[in-house]
Amino acid sequence: MTFSELQPKVLEILEQPSLNRDEKLLQLCALLEKNVAHYNWVGFYFANHASRTLHLGPYVGAPTDHTVIPFGKGICGQVAESNQNFVVPDVQAQDNYIACSFTVKSEIVVPLFVRGENIGQIDIDSNVLDPFTQADERFLEFVNEQVAKLF
Repeated sequence: MTFSELQPKVLEILEQPSLNRDEKLLQLCALLEKNVAHYNWVGFYFANHASRTLHLGPYVGAPTDHTVIPFGKGICGQVAESNQNFVVPDVQAQDNYIACSFTVKSEIVVPLFVRGENIGQIDIDSNVLDPFTQADERFLEFVNEQVAKLF
């Protein structure tokens, strides 16, 4: 399914009045993981600025031990500090990478802003080397703009 075909489905999930926020985010993760071939793990991390840590929210994919990540550590922790998208074509080439699974080859993390504050991020792992393009970035920015309306 193309990103333009997925956009209305994203809105459909996020606008369901019968679901709470976490249920919507979980359904969104499942939608992306199922319909984008190179999205093998899809999840959200949310920031606790007081403790400077990220906390795992809803996700779909293999279980992870990384439920709390300090700011600055790993790709997610770096995005918490930089407020910038981070595309990693080859996780093996990253010094500050936290390995979740030996099958993961690449990662993309896009920050989630609410009223100008980075409150978290969407994190996607892929078992494919270098699959992420600018189209992925633009689509995930769209997703986060819509998710931000839930806060």
